[in-house]
Amino acid sequence: MLARRELSELQVRQRLARKGHDPDAIDDAVARLRDERAIDDSRVAEAIARTETAVRKRGKVRVRLQMERAGISKDTASRAIDDVFDAIDDEALLEASLSKRLRGREAIADDREFQRLYRYLIAQGFESDRVLKTLSLRKRGR
Repeated sequence: MLARRELSELQVRQRLARKGHDPDAIDDAVARLRDERAIDDSRVAEAIARTETAVRKRGKVRVRLQMERAGISKDTASRAIDDVFDAIDDEALLEASLSKRLRGREAIADDREFQRLYRYLIAQGFESDRVLKTLSLRKRGR
């Protein structure tokens, strides 16, 4: 189960429970895996943050949501997000996400596309004020 990718403690517990293992056996297995450092929530949080930003071009809000889904504690998630976002340029990440969506075009055609791109970038986890600023610069005729 851990050979394919990093899993959080909660994800390991859920998968073992789905396979019908006894709760005591799950606790023992998780404790052993934690002692062997086979599972480490901080390592999982960093992996999620790196993947979400580098591959999927997502913002802080969406990265935090992914970590919550994985069962990462808020403190661990905040540390990982701060570490990853300190090493990257937020503006460049937003531009990369927008460029990916525009598929090579430079300008936004009309208000309808502007609104569609706004909703998309908000859903990707970027802050609304930064999204509006970036989209306004790309709008045709400005």
